[in-house]
Amino acid sequence: MKWYLYDWGGLNVWLFHVINNIHNGVIDSIMLGVTAAASHQLFTWYLAVLCLSATSAIVKNSRDQVDTKALLWISTITVFSIAYLADGWLLGVLKPLLDFPRPPLVFPIETIHIIGQAEYHHSLPSGHSSFAMLIAASIWPLLVAPWQKYLAVFFVILVGVSRISLGAHFPADVMAGWILSLLIVLLVRYSLRTIFVVNPKEHVENNKIL
Repeated sequence: MKWYLYDWGGLNVWLFHVINNIHNGVIDSIMLGVTAAASHQLFTWYLAVLCLSATSAIVKNSRDQVDTKALLWISTITVFSIAYLADGWLLGVLKPLLDFPRPPLVFPIETIHIIGQAEYHHSLPSGHSSFAMLIAASIWPLLVAPWQKYLAVFFVILVGVSRISLGAHFPADVMAGWILSLLIVLLVRYSLRTIFVVNPKEHVENNKIL
């Protein structure tokens, strides 16, 4: 099963080397910066930005628009916060439980590029990729313009590529992180709809919000 689900018939290792072998000073600096932007330690900063944005959005709207706009922002912050807690707990359980090796432990160190501090254990799933998806999936209802959605998708992909480029993860680790967080956000959002929406007519209207 590992050969098909994780190794992808050899594609996982091949794709790792393709991405990991593309390097120069500018690319390495960009990848380090992108990886840093998806650190779980920045959660409180992202939450603070969301809260400030929510306050600004509510204040700028007229009285008849406040309730809908406020609910949209509050539900987004709620989903983001609860999903973050669930995601962090699952990562804390899955990483040591699965204990998949990272690239530096799999390959001779001279055959791969390691940028930053080398890590050897707890590869699956990728925590940075997971957090990037958590951010994008949580704020998705707030993204109205197509360019905003494209930017969110680009951010998620770039963070995943950065983890491979820096020699920290395999593509399968990145994919697992994306899927894990996406499922958590969808589950949290669905749970909030179920708990707080009672009237069927309200459910149809609030589907656009929650």
